[in-house]
Amino acid sequence: MNRELRLRRRIKSLTGLFMTGLVVSGATAIPLPNEVNLLVNFPGPAAGEWLMRVPDALTQTQQQYPFLFYGTDWLAFGHFVIAIGFIGAVRDPVRNRWLFDFGLIACVLVIPYALMFGGWRGIPFPWRLIDCSFGILGFIPLWLCRKWTAELERSFSPS
Repeated sequence: MNRELRLRRRIKSLTGLFMTGLVVSGATAIPLPNEVNLLVNFPGPAAGEWLMRVPDALTQTQQQYPFLFYGTDWLAFGHFVIAIGFIGAVRDPVRNRWLFDFGLIACVLVIPYALMFGGWRGIPFPWRLIDCSFGILGFIPLWLCRKWTAELERSFSPS
């Protein structure tokens, strides 16, 4: 029984961490112009020529076509809704194990999506690798949760 409790706590903690990452990642899509300005002005290594152009593009877009930012608002909403969906995995990971499969598939798909569409939109390759890292970082806790959930199902589920 002690092992079951430990597994459930681990699953709950890592699922919560994953959900928090989704919410934070989504929330950063809303104040995009301000965040990019902070990033460009952040002390440290040079931001790179491409990143230095982004604040001007965002400012110009915000002044002339502010409705385009509605797309990033919906991006944030999508992150929030996906995070809410994982509440089912926190409540009953065995019955809702499919959520971990769904999340793992989504994390894997981040990589070709970022590489393909980032290239199509002119995003520099190093920046696309940063985007790919979100899929990799999300994959790790979900994979562990799925593994532990399978163990719960095999060892502790009533027959």
